[in-house]
Amino acid sequence: MAPAFTPTTYEEIPVERRPSFRLALVPVLAVVAFLGIGSAVLGLDPHAPLLWSIVFVAGIGRYLGYEWEELFDGVSNGLLMGIQALLILFVIYALIATWIASGTIPGLMYYGLSFLTPTVFLPVAAVLSAVVAFSIGSSWTTVGTLGVAFVGIGAGLGVPAPMTVGAVLSGAYAGDKQSPLSDTTNLAAGVTNTDLYAHIRRMRLGTAIAFGIALAAFAVIGLGTAGAIPADRLAEIQGALAGTYDLSPLVFAPLAVTFGLALRGHPALPSLVAGVFAGVATAILLQGTGFVAAWEVFMSGTAPETGSDLVNDLLAAGGLTGSAWTITVVVAALSLGGVLERTGVLAVLAHGLTSAVQGSGSLIAGTGVSAILINALTAQQYMSIVLPGVTLRNLYAEFDLDGDQLSRAVEAAGTPTGALLPWHAGGVYMASVTGVPTLEYAPFYLFGFLSPLVLFAMVLGGIDVPRTTRTPGTVGSSMPDPSDD
Repeated sequence: MAPAFTPTTYEEIPVERRPSFRLALVPVLAVVAFLGIGSAVLGLDPHAPLLWSIVFVAGIGRYLGYEWEELFDGVSNGLLMGIQALLILFVIYALIATWIASGTIPGLMYYGLSFLTPTVFLPVAAVLSAVVAFSIGSSWTTVGTLGVAFVGIGAGLGVPAPMTVGAVLSGAYAGDKQSPLSDTTNLAAGVTNTDLYAHIRRMRLGTAIAFGIALAAFAVIGLGTAGAIPADRLAEIQGALAGTYDLSPLVFAPLAVTFGLALRGHPALPSLVAGVFAGVATAILLQGTGFVAAWEVFMSGTAPETGSDLVNDLLAAGGLTGSAWTITVVVAALSLGGVLERTGVLAVLAHGLTSAVQGSGSLIAGTGVSAILINALTAQQYMSIVLPGVTLRNLYAEFDLDGDQLSRAVEAAGTPTGALLPWHAGGVYMASVTGVPTLEYAPFYLFGFLSPLVLFAMVLGGIDVPRTTRTPGTVGSSMPDPSDD
């Protein structure tokens, strides 16, 4: 996916409007304070703290000389960068509801409970999620379809939902990072002027180490869940599913349509929309749902009555209208990120974190830190890739580093970490579709922590990182100290 706009780089900010590094830290600290106090102390939803943050950053922008029209352009750019995520959010809520009504997700649960055991469930869920995400190039689609079914299977096996979500996310993001069909993988290569397959090869070792450690941990955790299934739970769940839905192999038609289109290289959004239509058709033709009733499920969601409270809870979905809370959080967070970008705060921070370094290792590590910081501030993984990727290309050239070193750093640190943040588009999405709050699954989303940590460890150990210093006489050798006012 190409970026919807090109963020302003450090050099492009007019000197009279360019915030100092210290001033750029002020809105960052304010955002952290507002979100922390609003959520942890006052118990508010993130909407109000995000609004406070937008107003505060806009005030900083006015102090720097930006007009309202310019700040609004920043909001527009932030929303434009995240428009695909917003549309996917709308569609995936409807898709989950139609796939429940069609029997697709109940079918995955029914057969999954027949073949899986608590001991192997977590590593198997991680591996299957990685394979699917690699095949279709989308972690979000994987979690919103296969992941939702895994949560139900895990519940039947006595595996806590946060563990299941952590395993699914670990596999989904690991597979996504290695897929040539992934939008973030293509974006990281594109904005850093790197060959796509060179970028993938550069990420391969770090991804394999991080995912391998995660798999080993899930295998150990799985040993502790063995024997935790109540004697009659599987029979209760499978009986409720079989008694409510026709679970013939035809229920997997929506799955075949969606993944088949994705495997043929179609983008995530049209593949998901096709999956919605396939789900509605399957509900009508196989489950006997009326035409109007099937589209009411699309709009308003499901409330099945299977005779099992556990199954009813697992298969309750909000439909298109159920996305409202999630969409409004993401809109507010993207707007905040847009204002932070427009006022030059993000470019100054990214530049300041890296411009003072004198070695390639510290440059790569600093790039990873800047990607995580921008991820947290913009609530959008695309911005965490685009802004450092565009801003730091020349600096990497000064160190005689290939573009794949930059692309590896921004994606290893930027792409997987968003789902760890409760206000981030990724974190909000994953929590909404799986029904598990971000802070509950975060401790088990091991790949989200390990991916940047392995990057930093490789830098520290000099593994796959050339040891270079600035090329003498380059422009960057005279860059200002980021701590100067």
